[in-house]
Amino acid sequence: MPTRRDFLAASATLAAGLGCMSVSGNAFAQPASAMLSRKIPASGEALAVIGAGTSGSFEVDTDTAQFQQLKQVLKVFFAGGGQVIDTSPNYGGADAVLGQLLEEGGWRKQTFLATKIAADSHAEAQTQWAGTLRSLRTDKVELLQVHNLRDWQRQLPYARELKAQGLTRYVGVTHYMDSGLDELERILRQESLDFIQVHYSVNAPGCAQTVLPLAQDKGVAVLINRAFDDGRLFAKVKDQPLPGWATEAGIGSWAQLFLKFAISHPAVTTVIPATGRPDRQLDQLKAGSGPLLTAAQSKQLVAQFA
Repeated sequence: MPTRRDFLAASATLAAGLGCMSVSGNAFAQPASAMLSRKIPASGEALAVIGAGTSGSFEVDTDTAQFQQLKQVLKVFFAGGGQVIDTSPNYGGADAVLGQLLEEGGWRKQTFLATKIAADSHAEAQTQWAGTLRSLRTDKVELLQVHNLRDWQRQLPYARELKAQGLTRYVGVTHYMDSGLDELERILRQESLDFIQVHYSVNAPGCAQTVLPLAQDKGVAVLINRAFDDGRLFAKVKDQPLPGWATEAGIGSWAQLFLKFAISHPAVTTVIPATGRPDRQLDQLKAGSGPLLTAAQSKQLVAQFA
């Protein structure tokens, strides 16, 4: 449960955000440039390159200041052109929090809603899916993914059944560690997928060796998780200046640089960083506009964080 200190800290952050309300009523000044987008190869539908995740940041109680702060996060997200929000039924209740926020804010139609199957049998998956729809307060989702390749031989066909029923538009699989890359590559070669989700960051660029080029060749869209290495990258760059070329690329923070690195790979469709703070949400959105990194700049970053 949140402590009184957590409540006061969240209240202070929320108040600061509200204090920055513009005349138009939007929290914070929105990014000046339009968000870049990439097309889903399976359909041609365009998605904004900066999305959002819910792991950790949306695992809050609904009667807290943190929940109210998440409303401000989503206001900033949608006002800045965000679309993709990724969640899961095993993110500590984050899907129910997201569902309530989308319903209260009237944002469901603006959302490209991605969730997952995390089950070990067909019966368990059916029960979980019914609960997912209740939690998200929706009758369908845009993307249904098999979580971390869990029981994928049974769960991917089930996801396809739901797609055939019109309950999801796209299906895919996910992983988040280097140990899953070989199996993810095999699945990409063997199966017809709309999406994959994989980790990719300046200190974990392994998927760029085979998985990302293969997804591009196969016409599979890519979501990127863990672009901040679960926050550990920020500890590594504490008090360090940005590279000298960052300004030329329109980069004003390390968060923007880490996200820009991810979306600069041509196979990547959208990166999905999570945050529970409106100011950080705005900062992340800024990575979605302006020039991408050159191959030399990306290589330099990989070398720096190796």
